Amino acid sequence: MKSYIHSIGTAVPGAGIPQRGILEFMLKAHGLEGVAARKLQALYRATGIAYRHSVIPDYTCEEREFYPDTADLEPFPTVEQRMNLYRSKALGLAMDAINDCLDPLPGFECASITHLITVSCTGMYAPGLDIELVDKMGLSSSVERTAINYMGCYAAVNAVRLADSICKSNPGANVLIICLELCSIHFQKNDDPDSLLANALFSDGAAAVLQCAQPGNSFQLSPRHFHCNLINQGKQDMAWQIGNFGFEMRLSAYVPKVIESGVRRFMAPLMEACQLKMSEIDYFAIHPGGKLILEVVERELNIDRDRNRYAFEVLKNHGNMSSVSILFVLKKIIDRFQADSKAQGTILGMAFGPGITLESLVLSISGKG
Repeated sequence: MKSYIHSIGTAVPGAGIPQRGILEFMLKAHGLEGVAARKLQALYRATGIAYRHSVIPDYTCEEREFYPDTADLEPFPTVEQRMNLYRSKALGLAMDAINDCLDPLPGFECASITHLITVSCTGMYAPGLDIELVDKMGLSSSVERTAINYMGCYAAVNAVRLADSICKSNPGANVLIICLELCSIHFQKNDDPDSLLANALFSDGAAAVLQCAQPGNSFQLSPRHFHCNLINQGKQDMAWQIGNFGFEMRLSAYVPKVIESGVRRFMAPLMEACQLKMSEIDYFAIHPGGKLILEVVERELNIDRDRNRYAFEVLKNHGNMSSVSILFVLKKIIDRFQADSKAQGTILGMAFGPGITLESLVLSISGKG
């Protein structure tokens, strides 16, 4: 039995904010000058990011809507204020991604959705986004809802795996996944290197996936196999905890080194289970957690840049949107295939998060013609 991804939709809040504009905001917020300012400028240049998106307009340096209009941003927003902002922005951005997902599917009825999976590590409230979507979309009150919270950048793979299991056990299943992350609302203005790095990478976005037990009318995108592993020695290098003034990200500069030490060994069981060689993978959907991470994976797995280019494109134009990012990469790949009804290919996706957890999946894609 198989499950089939019929469509992926994406959305970002507002126009992209140039990375250099966000840098100016950060220099002022941290009060950096001289050598410290030049170090931060070098960090931002090294990210490979040109634009990021945020539900907060303050990062454009043109207006203050969320942070206090004071030189030191005090009183700094509390967790409560940040969660209120998350709640006010979540539904609208989620619906933008869902509409982008469902609009290309003429005749699809929202009432046929049997399961709803919501994913986020940047905000929470109850009754939550899932119930708001049931009301907004007119879904059945008996739709089965699951929330995947606080798993981080790899959570979308877990959502697709859960949807795959649901579809394989229920021939009438139509599962809607919505990943929504508002990373930028958790800006921290301390001078800890982990905070400075996180402030340089993370961004806001949403993505929706319609995954069904029955094939669609256009291309076929089907998960073949999933694999998960932990690199325990990196447990302290990537972490996510709730502080008094937002969710605090620990993202060490050593993360690429930790991934480098384990990614080749980690991938071996997956490739063996699928009876594939790396040379037989047509495209890679690697979570764009950072430029160095992408380069390390390419080097360790001997991947040429062309097969991995979409991850770099997402990083450049959107930054790191946590769980959402890998779905942006997958959408770019399948958009290329949709124009060719006879196209066939294999995609290897992988994402990294707290733990350090490495999640991966292999998908097969083919045209309907």
